[in-house]
Amino acid sequence: MSKKRRHYTPQEKVMILKKNLLEKVPVSDLCDEYNIHPTLFYRWQKEFFEKGSMVFEKEKKSHVSRLEKKIAALEDKLSQKNEVLAELMEEYVSLKKNFGGI
Repeated sequence: MSKKRRHYTPQEKVMILKKNLLEKVPVSDLCDEYNIHPTLFYRWQKEFFEKGSMVFEKEKKSHVSRLEKKIAALEDKLSQKNEVLAELMEEYVSLKKNFGGI
């Protein structure tokens, strides 16, 4: 009968990696304790460091998207003002024509 494969949650993986990095528990002890192969541990570690920068990129993206929304709102406001100005100028020109100013 074959063993069922154990699936670790992301939180469990981080906890295991944290024990190695912060508490200095040897990889061999962790692998024995959690019944994982060392290559799996090192794969988790590699993935953790490769994707770790994404945590800091979120803040940038949210800041950029906030600025983009603000720019879009200001552009809409400007286009509305331009439309109102165009209507006023058109009315001014027609009034001036009617009263013989042009």
